[in-house]
Amino acid sequence: MSAPASSRTDFPKWAETLRQKYLAAEASTFVLYRNVFDNFLVGDKLHNLQSFLVEELFRDTKKQVVEVSLERGIRSLNSKTSATLAEINGEDTELLPKLHRLEARMRSEQSTAVIVPYADALLPAADPSFMAQTDRQTYLVFHRWSLDASLTKGDNITILITESLGAINPGLLSNPKVAAIEIPMPDLAQRKRVMAFFAPQLTEQQVTLFSERTGGLRTVQLASILASSQGHGLSEPERRALILQLLQGTPDAEARATTLASITAGMTPAEIGRLIEPGKTLPASDPNAEVLKVIHARKREMIEKECAGLIEFIEPKHGLASVGGHDNIKSELLAIAKNLKEGNTTLTPMGLLAVGPMGSGKTFVIKAFLKEAGLSGVALKNFRSKWVGSTEANLERVLATVKAMGPIAVIIDEGDRSFCNGGGEGGDDGTSSRVIARLKEFMAETENRGQVLFVMMTNRPDKLDTDIKRPGRLDRKIPFFYCETATERLQVLLAVLSRYSESCVASTEELLTLCETLTGYSNADLEALALLAVESARNQASALNAAVLTAAAQDFMPPQERDMIEFMELLAVSETSRRTMLPKRFRDMAAADIQSHLLAAKRRALMR
Repeated sequence: MSAPASSRTDFPKWAETLRQKYLAAEASTFVLYRNVFDNFLVGDKLHNLQSFLVEELFRDTKKQVVEVSLERGIRSLNSKTSATLAEINGEDTELLPKLHRLEARMRSEQSTAVIVPYADALLPAADPSFMAQTDRQTYLVFHRWSLDASLTKGDNITILITESLGAINPGLLSNPKVAAIEIPMPDLAQRKRVMAFFAPQLTEQQVTLFSERTGGLRTVQLASILASSQGHGLSEPERRALILQLLQGTPDAEARATTLASITAGMTPAEIGRLIEPGKTLPASDPNAEVLKVIHARKREMIEKECAGLIEFIEPKHGLASVGGHDNIKSELLAIAKNLKEGNTTLTPMGLLAVGPMGSGKTFVIKAFLKEAGLSGVALKNFRSKWVGSTEANLERVLATVKAMGPIAVIIDEGDRSFCNGGGEGGDDGTSSRVIARLKEFMAETENRGQVLFVMMTNRPDKLDTDIKRPGRLDRKIPFFYCETATERLQVLLAVLSRYSESCVASTEELLTLCETLTGYSNADLEALALLAVESARNQASALNAAVLTAAAQDFMPPQERDMIEFMELLAVSETSRRTMLPKRFRDMAAADIQSHLLAAKRRALMR
């Protein structure tokens, strides 16, 4: 059996995997899935998947290369294919008789490669009892080809191409002679090659830096933003001239224009104008800051479009220095942020679980942690679909993108709704259960440590499956509580006013006296009170002083759900992974006492 191609160092790894499996006779039918609509750079030539297979992988090893599709029937993809293709197609409009004639040709003229694009349309995943007869017959043809020794010994190979592996007939995938090979998103080394190929004017340092910041982008997307890509918009010289005009009088205009022109392909003059800051001089410590801002904006736009609104980027404005109170939590998160920055994956948790009553600052603190750690963050949006198989396909697309973007944090707010006990199996044919199982599997993949950090937030951890909270998925459980002392409440008030750039003329003593009266207020309550005081001061055209704050405190009515808050606090205590993060009143409590108090609080909160 001859090889599909000789081994080449510039071939993608998946192609070498296919070659080795074929040579070892493990399979003669291969399913290529995931990043199948990308381009592949080989030498100085850019291929789509089909041209890569035809011109690189099968060029010297296959006499015939044909395409089989519902749309175009059977057609030749290389000049070596004999003129008998017209005989194979014949006068039939149905595909099945054409496949039978193609099979006969494969037996008589060996060394044929059959490529099936959009294989999920030809071999859809469906219950056999609900499949049309022609669909069942087509499935049987490909299943039989994979097992037929006379065909496999004749140096024939079949390549099925699909974006989602779950969209292919499962009976075919379970066949031991069918091998599924994932085509991943481009890794750092591949992005470097593409970046240097399309923008040769960039320095080696810039190529490395920009490649590191474009994780999650496909080769075709990288090509669309670089100078050498072909398009109908402004050419690179035209973009450079426009940027030079915008930067006129700036000392480093020439260098900035050259670099910016190289990564703004496809942008309109108005879009370029909005990105350029003419009066700004780049800091010597970070001369690429402006370009990285452009790359980040374009990457965000492309990935959100690629994922069809299934994820949302999180861009926190404040670091942990802007967080009032929560000293124990900040210390823990700063240590994790340090390990992430230093690439110390051994000490980096697989995931974080932030638990505590509503309004205790979980979301704000976690976002500040992302800023502190320098992590990009994305929030999972609603990837569930009413169409059969679409939910699973959406999830796989999101996970593949997230993995390629690492290091990154995946934020799941109100996790009890997404990962509730039982997985919502009723009424959705088990889709929720399969989705949750896949997410759990992905969260536990050890190669994600230090690359994909899952962060889940909830005030009802008791609703989560126990195995989602185990070490290896959500290693660190971080408990959030309302401020314990007047000093902590004062820190929160001052932090809130600082974030909104509001000045307060009240003295520290006056503020501490006020905060003594605010026992039981959540961080959200304190923020609402502060903003109410700011509004009152503006309406009265007066400074924000102690009298205004006191009047606002007397007017403000915080939520009065004490039983539920106590229950949520005890849930946070029971979930925490470290006693040192607990308030003093809980720190020395025995485990048995925690559980008895928790059960009593649950009865008061939920069983009234």
